Amino acid sequence: MQFEIEREALLRPLQSVIGVVERRQTLPVLANLLLVADESGLALTATDLEVELQARVAVEVAETGQITLPARKLMDIVRNLPEGCTIRMQVDQDRVVVRAARSRFSLATLPAGDFPTVAEIGAADEVQLPQSQLRWLIEKTHFSMALQDVRYYLNGLLLELEPRRLRAVATDGHRLALAELAPELELENPTQVIVPRKGVQEMLRLLDHSDTPVSVSLGAGHIRAELPELRFTSKLIDGRFPDYQRVIPAEEGPHAEVDREALRQALVRASILSNEKYRGVRFLFESERLRIQSNNPEQEEAEEEVAATYDGEPVEIGFNASYMLDALGAVDEPSVHIYVRDANSSALVFGAESSDSRYVVMPMRL
Repeated sequence: MQFEIEREALLRPLQSVIGVVERRQTLPVLANLLLVADESGLALTATDLEVELQARVAVEVAETGQITLPARKLMDIVRNLPEGCTIRMQVDQDRVVVRAARSRFSLATLPAGDFPTVAEIGAADEVQLPQSQLRWLIEKTHFSMALQDVRYYLNGLLLELEPRRLRAVATDGHRLALAELAPELELENPTQVIVPRKGVQEMLRLLDHSDTPVSVSLGAGHIRAELPELRFTSKLIDGRFPDYQRVIPAEEGPHAEVDREALRQALVRASILSNEKYRGVRFLFESERLRIQSNNPEQEEAEEEVAATYDGEPVEIGFNASYMLDALGAVDEPSVHIYVRDANSSALVFGAESSDSRYVVMPMRL
């Protein structure tokens, strides 16, 4: 294997895939990148056995071949080389020699045959949509995923695809986030998949706000997203996601309309004196105001008052301040609607002008 490439042209794909490489690996080869040089250019692949990223770059290849190199060492070398320099890479027995300007590095290799890759995922469904739409769905929901829950199916994001609807749902059992769009998807049958946390985080990092299309393929055990120069593949969580529709309160009955930013700032201030472990605060809904109260074991107290319109009987409900702040932070609109029934029922939060993204926060006993 032998080729030449500009530093910047190699640095971009390296930065795209390096996030998958764990610092502690179960297999030595997982610390390496797979480099494949052929007539079409150079492909760099990284994997942790759950998520795989492959980046392609156009380059003139003098001699085809494939090898694996230490990922972070190669990244550090390329990042610290002078800007604009040309990098020459060549296999020399069981080493790869990297030359650039007046620098020379000899890196240890492992055989390409030892590197685990996912060639085909047996895709049953494939859809195309703008990157910005898929990113929006993930941004609006990913924070509600569980973290290392024994209910393993909660440690990921549900993607639900229907012919005229694409929905993302995340829940940790204490709160729920749902976002949906209505693109025209060429699907015969509705389908659901659960993408694990690391796969969700990598997709969020790779997708941008552009209308460049991303092709999403769903297989029996994998999801694959393909961009012009990047291919993302992740295992799916094999489990049954809860029937989330049952826990979403109906958009009916008493509700408050509040300025989102005023409520967010008041909640931040009130939570300063909440119990550091449980982060509980009281919401007191009254006809023309919303009061927020907190206290802690040191007998310290805080109270905030926010102007609001509320059309029900006065009610007092306890919430986890962090969960409510996450929900408010995900809403883009100036005002929010909060539907509440009683002190023992979950609250439904969404923007006053659109319910494309909705948030459920369970009550707390205080």
